[in-house]
Amino acid sequence: MGNRLSKIYTRTGDDGSTGLADGNRIAKNAQRVEAMGMADELNCHIGVLIETLPSGDSLIDTFRRIQHHLFDLGGEFAIPGSKVISDNHIEWLEQTLDEYNTDLPPLKNFILPGGCPAAAQCHLARAVCRRAERVVVALGHEDSINTASRHYLNRLSDLLFVIARVLARRDGSQEILWEQKKIRPRRPDFSHQPQITP
Repeated sequence: MGNRLSKIYTRTGDDGSTGLADGNRIAKNAQRVEAMGMADELNCHIGVLIETLPSGDSLIDTFRRIQHHLFDLGGEFAIPGSKVISDNHIEWLEQTLDEYNTDLPPLKNFILPGGCPAAAQCHLARAVCRRAERVVVALGHEDSINTASRHYLNRLSDLLFVIARVLARRDGSQEILWEQKKIRPRRPDFSHQPQITP
């Protein structure tokens, strides 16, 4: 890796293509490259989220583990046919989700992203995770993928939602509930219509 990254620019991508880990080159706007990029983008958002937390926060270890998973996920997309993410990754997400969800009250309404900076950033990561999942679903329509990777992103978005709730409720903060307003249909206004006389 040290020799490989000794020179950052190579000019090989100036033609709009990029190299996969198996040596093949594909267009930079290919769906597989988009999936690789989404894993990287989501990882960056998790990194920002970590930096909003105080040093020693117990959540940091959870997020660091997720970052390693996402790096593995990007590597999986870079090698067509490879399988790195497994059911074990998904089971860990589900167990972690259950642990954080245990003490949360049941939701009676939708909640808005926010509550505190960390919760807002966690919601942003959740939304990016959902987009990553959509990209991977699209990739699966045109090429074979490891379905566990798609399942992983689905569970991860759920976990990020639950942790956002945890963050919004701790340290005296509160979740922001969506206030549903009933929109009554307006009666049609015919005053601008020309009057028709017999």
